[in-house]
Amino acid sequence: MTQVPLAADATSPEAKVAKVTQPQAPLCEPCSGIQQNWRRAPGHAELVQGSNRKVDRGQGQATLTQYVCDRCGTAWVYENNKADQHVGWSVVSR
Repeated sequence: MTQVPLAADATSPEAKVAKVTQPQAPLCEPCSGIQQNWRRAPGHAELVQGSNRKVDRGQGQATLTQYVCDRCGTAWVYENNKADQHVGWSVVSR
């Protein structure tokens, strides 16, 4: 009788390593030019605006707006928080 190995469980160490080592798609040229984590930094023309929501950050409210790049598909979030200069653009997924 031949034994067939079972598929790795999603929580197994092997599955976690596979997730970490998978190569990510590169950012397109306009996305790679976005200055991350800096409030008031500009985005680029091919970002399509999605939903937005307000969140309480302790020192006041911040607005989080979701964007997706039409060229490379990168998902971004822009945080506008007047109390924190070191927020702004963040990559959510590629």
